[in-house]
Amino acid sequence: MSAANLYEVIRAPRVSEKTARLQEVSNQYVFEIAKTATKADVKAAVEQIFSVKVEAVNVVNVKGKSKTFKFRQGRRGDWRKAYVTLAEGQAIDVMMASA
Repeated sequence: MSAANLYEVIRAPRVSEKTARLQEVSNQYVFEIAKTATKADVKAAVEQIFSVKVEAVNVVNVKGKSKTFKFRQGRRGDWRKAYVTLAEGQAIDVMMASA
């Protein structure tokens, strides 16, 4: 997989209180990924980009929310995220990855 394809598969890390707690408790990291990406694609991309050993990947499809702005209905786009579990002793500096 080329370097350009790696960054098309993994779009951005998701940083929130919930994901920070997952990192501490179960060594899981959350990334926004392409809609067409498979678990194998995500595993290969994370291992190559961050030089870590991935144990498991879980993928979730997130539905976009309906929003109203000045009496106009709109809808945010659907997106996909991956929960990546790393091997014991492995870590990713997510703050450096998002910069």
